[in-house]
Amino acid sequence: MNASHPSADSLRAALATVLDGLPPRQAAQAVERLIANYRGDTPTDAPVLRDRSDVAAYAAYRMPATFEAVRAALYGLADAAPDWAPATHTDVGGGTGAAGWAVAEAWEGAARTTVLDWAEPALALGRELAAGAFEAEWRRERIGGALRLADTDLVTVSYVLNELTEADRTALVTEAARAARAVVIVEPGTPDGYERIIAARTLLVEAGFTVAAPCPHSGACPIAPGTDWCHFSARVSRSSLHRKVKGGSLPYEDEKYAYVAAARFPVTPAPARVVRRPQIRKGLVQLELCGPDGLGRDTVTKRHGPLYKQARDAEWGDAWPPEETA
Repeated sequence: MNASHPSADSLRAALATVLDGLPPRQAAQAVERLIANYRGDTPTDAPVLRDRSDVAAYAAYRMPATFEAVRAALYGLADAAPDWAPATHTDVGGGTGAAGWAVAEAWEGAARTTVLDWAEPALALGRELAAGAFEAEWRRERIGGALRLADTDLVTVSYVLNELTEADRTALVTEAARAARAVVIVEPGTPDGYERIIAARTLLVEAGFTVAAPCPHSGACPIAPGTDWCHFSARVSRSSLHRKVKGGSLPYEDEKYAYVAAARFPVTPAPARVVRRPQIRKGLVQLELCGPDGLGRDTVTKRHGPLYKQARDAEWGDAWPPEETA
């Protein structure tokens, strides 16, 4: 990737700039209060983002994790359609624009992004952060069932469905399917988040889309409802604000997320997907996989030659087998 294109490092640098001068204690208190709000621990009529300081603190806390999760989902789409790139991108409920940064990296700034959100302070900060990094329009729109989207190549909806009613979720995904050639939806990697992803995936398939990732097929998910959930993990470098708020000392944390990427154009999904952390034992690697025939396990040993080294290097969420050996 050309260094001039947005990246995780350039996003962190932009966030550091907007946090400059904001007392760390004030930033940490703002994040703690906002987390409590989103968990439902504060009155629903309390303002979520009261001012620029609130937005800056929360952006510094959440944008890197959202960026990493969305970027991973976008690369799933890009791997399944290597000859396709969006010229236009609409980020629904995008707030400060983490998905816009991820799209700009995945396709080297080829797409013009439109960020839709109701919170004006978030849009204002997003505009400030993205200045000079990628081309974008920031527009105030109420996100819900009445939203109407302009036709676009790509729609992203990240960490938004959990804030909507079931009816509004259905309406939003249906509208995204009408307006876009490709749709990428990301939710928290929890059982509830997975259920929302499966519901959205069903709507997209019914609308004529083909699942590009993470699934190797567009059929029904093989996981029996209530027994497990499909999710993945993205490593996020922790800022000092992350460590202060969470009280941790590690320089990183793992963001758990669930996603679906689907398209109206031809895609080539992975032959299978690694759906759990690979288990490395002496002389063998056990891979839990989801394939066209459902869930299964592949045991790769030293006798498999070069494939064994690739299995040792495989990570949760990777396609399997690697392209060069598929």
